[in-house]
Amino acid sequence: MAISVKQMLEAANAAVPKITPAEAREMIGKGNVLLLDVRDAPEIDKSGKIHGAVNVSRGMLEFRADPDSPYHDKAFAKEKTVILYCASGGRSALAGKVLKDMGYSHVYNVGGFKDWVEAGGTVEKPVM
Repeated sequence: MAISVKQMLEAANAAVPKITPAEAREMIGKGNVLLLDVRDAPEIDKSGKIHGAVNVSRGMLEFRADPDSPYHDKAFAKEKTVILYCASGGRSALAGKVLKDMGYSHVYNVGGFKDWVEAGGTVEKPVM
């Protein structure tokens, strides 16, 4: 049976807790966190990213997160808390669900980059 994007988002949002920027800052302050930006490079070039975030576009996520992949990124470790964001929260919810399916247990969605900025979170400006 086919599944719609709406159904995929509902399942992702049920599996991955949504947190506020304030909650994310508190978790980051405790350490052992991977702050993950799943937006594409042109978006980051335009707006910057959350200070300290690692950018892995949504399309490369599984390859970077799997330790058996030749494209594995050492920033990924299953014992870390993973906090994801994108432009509005949809891609980060879907990405979080994938990470949960891959065995990452401490996964949270802070939503959209604009929410972080509006809450006064620190940002690394794009390099011009």
